[in-house]
Amino acid sequence: MYLGIDFGTSGARACVIAGEGQIEDMARIDFGDLPDHEAAATWREALYALIAQIPIGLRKRLTALTIDGTSATVLACDEALNPTFPPLRYNDARAGEEAALIRQTAGAQHPAASASSGLAKVMWLKKHLGLQRARLYLNQADWLSALLSGNPVSDYHNALKMGVDLDTGQWPAWVEFLADVDYLPVPVRPGQTIGLVERTPARALGINLDCLVRAGSTDSIAAFLAAGVDQPGQAVTSLGSTLVLKLLSEHRVDAGEFGIYSHWFGRQWLTGGASNAGGAVLRQHFSDAELNALSSRIDPRRPTGLDYYPLPGKGERFPYNDPERPPRLEPRPDNRVDFLHAMLEGLARIEALGYARLAELGATPARAVVSAGGGAKNPAYSRIRADLLRIPVSQAAEHEACYGAARLACHGVTLFPGEQDD
Repeated sequence: MYLGIDFGTSGARACVIAGEGQIEDMARIDFGDLPDHEAAATWREALYALIAQIPIGLRKRLTALTIDGTSATVLACDEALNPTFPPLRYNDARAGEEAALIRQTAGAQHPAASASSGLAKVMWLKKHLGLQRARLYLNQADWLSALLSGNPVSDYHNALKMGVDLDTGQWPAWVEFLADVDYLPVPVRPGQTIGLVERTPARALGINLDCLVRAGSTDSIAAFLAAGVDQPGQAVTSLGSTLVLKLLSEHRVDAGEFGIYSHWFGRQWLTGGASNAGGAVLRQHFSDAELNALSSRIDPRRPTGLDYYPLPGKGERFPYNDPERPPRLEPRPDNRVDFLHAMLEGLARIEALGYARLAELGATPARAVVSAGGGAKNPAYSRIRADLLRIPVSQAAEHEACYGAARLACHGVTLFPGEQDD
């Protein structure tokens, strides 16, 4: 049996699968919007509580487990892995001065060059901790995995925004200089074995004493892994609160001016970006009941002729990286069915533009899209998207990030093209 654990923004989920991929059990814990000073303790408790929810018969048969977490959520810890400062979460952008130093050193296009990057957070924490000095600076998934394995490492996916060099798999000299800390976690491949579950937590939780801990990933990449996409030109669009595009490419594309960067994926690259558009803007104007009722009345074959760019507020990340870009939701039709129809058309145009942008910049052109998230269940939206994308659009059989993490636990690094396990 193989266990995947996903830590998202408001809760954690666990999934146990057998070797052929069938789901044996699932568990979840919702912790909502946590105060910063309670976050780390709650995550630690949720980790153990989630595992305890798994039936003891499955826990005793676990061969390996993997944990994913939110990208660029950083904790400063002592040598015993106790946080010495509240976590700086994925969207925390207080490290503006530090980001400016990164841009001067690595260039504005680097994935670590934003105020919310992992490296900027490490630099900010080091400067502001004062007497509460830290020995370790870890991403959320790194820290949670280390609580079980005792081995604080960082997978390439989480380490990207800390500045890891994906060509060498090492921290470049400029990152070590800017971070200027005693210890940066060793970068490892996602899925690489990092140790066994330590005896104390294994015995307390009833886990097989030979259970491996494998290096994890980010929550969004774990959701991509859940979809089972493995060929260049295949893509996954996550239709949640925001619109996230991830495309398997034979070529690496990094273009910060468009909000695009690439993750390591064995011999291939996982390239894409995240728009601020998505389900969040729909919920500003429609309830869930309205979305369902009005969508059923949309005729996707008849375009509205309206040219919307539906954002929840000012600012866009991809396929335009423009913090000043305004929403465009005018003119407003009298009919709310047409209003929703036009918004769905706008979202579909953003998706189509995103994949076109990736191809323009050298990525393998998208030839099929798998849809994940709540929006994938809307038939009218799916038809609008398929007509604009002009490539096959299907719905993912599995889209929970914890299922993707469980697949990573099962297959290890062999889940990535061209990789062999240790």
